Amino acid sequence: MPRARARHVVVLLSLLLPGALAGCKTKAIRGGEGTDNPNLDEGAMSTGLDRKDLDDLMKKNLASLQASPLWGQWRTSSQPVVAIWPIKNDTTEHLDDQMLTLLSDMETELINGGVVAIVSRERQAEMIAEANLQQTADFNPALAAQIGKQIGAQYFITGKLQAVDERMNKERRVQYTLFMQVIEVETSIVKFQTKSERSKAIIR
Repeated sequence: MPRARARHVVVLLSLLLPGALAGCKTKAIRGGEGTDNPNLDEGAMSTGLDRKDLDDLMKKNLASLQASPLWGQWRTSSQPVVAIWPIKNDTTEHLDDQMLTLLSDMETELINGGVVAIVSRERQAEMIAEANLQQTADFNPALAAQIGKQIGAQYFITGKLQAVDERMNKERRVQYTLFMQVIEVETSIVKFQTKSERSKAIIR
């Protein structure tokens, strides 16, 4: 290629490339209620649990609790004192932040329901620290009874998250189950139990 023509091509590319690259530039968008993209959170990015999945699972379980005879009993009595024990993550996913959000959302829903009095999770953590005990997601009846007496809780809400992972060829499906229990502190009797399920898949 003659030198003059090559120089002409370089100049032409230098003029065209910035425009082409600008067209490919990554753009951040805002989604959710009250934005131009209200359904942005609806789409799944992977088979992992996201905040919407956990929120849906939690709300289904709370709806079952609020339709139960136990809830009806609580409605007709003076506000029972309830504490929320950590939800055990039995999946292989690292969900520490998501689980903390789940507990906070559950606490908010129960407080705003006005039927039960909820012990602050921060206060519960303080009691565990003062007793020189390690906070764990495993529900320990003896530990729960000790903490329950200190914080005045009559019931604990606890649960666990489990997953079944299935693969075939290049397809994958993960079935998640969130179990929830209400346990009476004084007797360790399970007063209510329910579960909700969510499946996520990658199909090629």
